[in-house]
Parts: sequence; structure tokens; C-alpha cells
Amino acid sequence: MNTTPATDTGGVVGTAAVDTVIIGAGQSGLALGYYLAQQHRNFVILDAGTRVGDAWRSRWDSLRLFTPAKYNGLPGPPFPGDPLAFPTKDEQADYLEDYASRFHLPVRPNTAVTRLSHDGQRFHVTAGTQRWTAANVVLATGACQLPKTPGFAAELPSYVVQIHSHNYKNPAQLKPGPVLVVGVGNSGAEIALETSRTHETWLAGKPSAEIPFRHGRTAARFFLPVVRFAGMHVLNTNTPVGRKVLPKIAAMATPLIRTKLADLGAAGVHVVPRVTGIQDGGVILDDGQSLPVANVIWCTGFTEAYPWLDIPALPANGREQQHRGIVDALPGLYLLGKDLIFAAASETLPGVCRTPNTWRSGSPPPGLRSTQRRSRAGRRHNARGHVLGAPGPAGVGTGNVGQVVSGGPMISMLWRAAIAVSAGPSMGSGSGSSLRAAGAPASAVKVSKPAGTVITRQRKGS
Repeated sequence: MNTTPATDTGGVVGTAAVDTVIIGAGQSGLALGYYLAQQHRNFVILDAGTRVGDAWRSRWDSLRLFTPAKYNGLPGPPFPGDPLAFPTKDEQADYLEDYASRFHLPVRPNTAVTRLSHDGQRFHVTAGTQRWTAANVVLATGACQLPKTPGFAAELPSYVVQIHSHNYKNPAQLKPGPVLVVGVGNSGAEIALETSRTHETWLAGKPSAEIPFRHGRTAARFFLPVVRFAGMHVLNTNTPVGRKVLPKIAAMATPLIRTKLADLGAAGVHVVPRVTGIQDGGVILDDGQSLPVANVIWCTGFTEAYPWLDIPALPANGREQQHRGIVDALPGLYLLGKDLIFAAASETLPGVCRTPNTWRSGSPPPGLRSTQRRSRAGRRHNARGHVLGAPGPAGVGTGNVGQVVSGGPMISMLWRAAIAVSAGPSMGSGSGSSLRAAGAPASAVKVSKPAGTVITRQRKGS
């Protein structure tokens, strides 16, 4: 990669000028890197992890993907092994690491972004003592960034072991005694099923819908191809049904995919109402019941945030006005691998492989505005078109965390879409939240519909 040395300032060792900086070496960043490498573009991928795939390796030990191997490959080589098997999180991590190595992608590990700014012409990204300038910056940091826990978690007695699903590995982390898992999403259901084998387990929250079929090889063979097609080609912003449904999908809870309520009941898991607070060392539920627990696992989701984003025109909470991942307020800034950017499958592995091919323009930045006009007109894009704008003046970019996507959203989005279509305009407000402020009505906990063209949202318990 060509670099241009610069005089050190403010503790920065030097500055490298590149065409594009990708922040995040998860599947989104690597897929885009593949396309840029094919076009011989000058780019860098920045990631805070020590190894490519660490965002997957950090999840709990027994985690498996919801999508079969045949849908988990990035552009180029297919995912190895049985195409109908559901890979472990470590198998997915190793695949990503091998992928980056095979295509010699310029990944910079151990590089956490501390500042991203724009001077009116170029982006400037700082990571410790390193700095990059770039014409394009792609935020491919994924949805699982900052774990969310309620404020009253600090009121739990010190003798209670509490941990977020982001840091949960296995039941060996827990002490003897009852376990309360907070959040009836897919993570909460699967973790509760696992802890029930070694501990008495309660699962708190409002149960969401369930996909109406048994997850497994049969579904992978017959149902998932339909889901994949619908999630990418039907439920998107180019189709009338997609434009009607996507805002409603954004406000719905994700249904249970692999572990259902019947499975939890058979394992002896007690499903209880939402948590409202802590009193006298016990966890208070919505029905007034107090649970004396020894362990609490918070499966309460994540928040998207960019505390290092120093661009006044953009918010730091990941809710930029955008179209197809192209940020309206600042040409050259892109989002990739985010929920509902363009289609129901935008954050899934197939979705992140397809999205970059819609970023094409015949003129240098800010010529991306013409790409936005074509997209809004509903014109089809040629997959052979250039990714991003044509090479322009050098600018700055940086990156840190890799994204974590289990593939489950591709399944759940279609189911949520079916609910949205059948329910009509009144649907879309239920969140399935596991938390509620004491004394507040159940409707107080909602995921509000984004305004304008914003279709990203906070990640709830999954």
C-alpha cells in the first residue's frame, strides 16, 4: 500500500494518504475490501481486535450461526464443509481470518479509532499515534458495539454475579444458586437453555413471536432459500412492499429462531414477567414478585455509538440520514452491515456482500450524489460497476471493531415482515422488551419508528 509521509504533530507518528478507509474488519469490511482489491484501489481496513474474527471469538462458547454454511461465505471462496451445517462461532471467525489472509487484504489489527473528522474536503482518522486521510470512509463496525444494561443493575448486591451476554462464555462463570436471564430474545433463550442444565434458571421478559417452523437442516434446504431471496430482492427500498414494511420491521422484536418457549419449558426454565428494578437485594418483576437470585445475565442488547465521530453534521449514535448506506449529509461517508440500510437482509452475510455493488458512480466524489438519485429512482444497478466513487483526492480514514452478525436477522426479518403486512398500520410498536420502569405502562418501552430515510436502529436483545 502506498503511503505519503507527513510531519509528526500532536503525538501522531505519521499520516498515510489512501483512497478509502474501512473501519471494522468483520464480514462487512472484508467483503468490501475484496471488491476494492479487485479494482486495485488504495485502501486500509482498521480494526481494534488482535486477530480478524475476534468479534466472533469473544461470544459465548456454544454459539452457532442461525444460517447454514452455504450462506455464510464472502465473495470468492465458499464456506468450507457441509453446506447445510450451522457453523460454530469459532469456525466463522477462522474463515474470516483465512479470507483476509488469502486475498492479502490490508487489515491493521490492534488499531482502535479515537477520532474521525472532516475538513470540508478530506476525512481525517486518528488511531492513537497513527493517522490516515481518505476520500471515502466506510463505517463497518456492526450493530453489537456497546452492551446495554439498565441503570438499576448497579443496585444489585455485590455478592450477585452479573454479566452481560457480550461477556458470557459458559455456566462455569456463575456461582451456585439461581440464575436470572433478562431478555427473551434469541441470545437470552439460548443462554437460558444452557444454564438450565447446571442451575435453576428464570428468564425474564415479554416473549416475542417464534418462527413457525423447526430450525435445522430441513429448513436450511427448503425454507431459507426463499427467505434469502425475499430479504434481499423483495423487502428493500426499491419495492412498494419493502418501503411499506421496513419501517414497521424496525419497530418489532426479533422472533425466536432456534430455541422456542416449548424447549425452555421442557428444560425447566421459568419464564417470568419483565424486570422493573432492585429492592432489598432482590430483583423486582412487573407483577411485584421478588426473585432472590445468585446470578444475573443481561441479554438486553447493544447500542450503536461512535464516540470518536467528530463531524458536527452527524450524530454520534449511529442514526445518520442515509440511503442505501450512503450518508446524505456527507458524500464519501458510508454505512455497511447495518440493520435495514437498504433491505431486510442488509446486515446479514449475503446482504453485506451485495450492498457494495450498489455503490457505483461514473464521477469522482462527490459524484456519489448521482448514485443516490439513481437509487431513489429505483433503477437497477450493474454488479460490475465500481464500488464507491471513482478514485479522487487522497483523504483520511480509520477503523476499529468488527461486526457480529449471526445470520438470524435474515430469517427473523421475513417473519417480522409477514407480521407487519398482515397487521396493518397499527403494528410496529411492540418491542418485546425485558425491562420496564417501575409503575410505567407496558407501552412505555418501545422502539420508535425512525424519521426520514433513517432505517438503522438500536440492537435489542438478540
